[in-house]
Amino acid sequence: MAKGYWIANVDVRDGDAYKQYVAALPDIFRKYSGRYATRGGKIEVVEGKSRSRIVIIEFPSFQAALACYRSPEYAKAIPLRQAAADADLIVIEGYDGPQP
Repeated sequence: MAKGYWIANVDVRDGDAYKQYVAALPDIFRKYSGRYATRGGKIEVVEGKSRSRIVIIEFPSFQAALACYRSPEYAKAIPLRQAAADADLIVIEGYDGPQP
């Protein structure tokens, strides 16, 4: 089964408020078996545009990734993020087919 991912491109406007959002996430991610694949590490934009921070969270499946995003727990965290940052967030299904 293919994994699911959240890919968030983020520009933090208020660092202290963003920390409140991040503090709300561990219990939510644990419940849906999410784990950080990237969390704002070094980036180099080689083509196109990006925000200053890229965060990728891996889930066991696309369904789990969507369930986490749509959960009542995460619904409470969304206003914290929106107050502290501008973000584009997508949920995407991983590829589970043949590789080169």
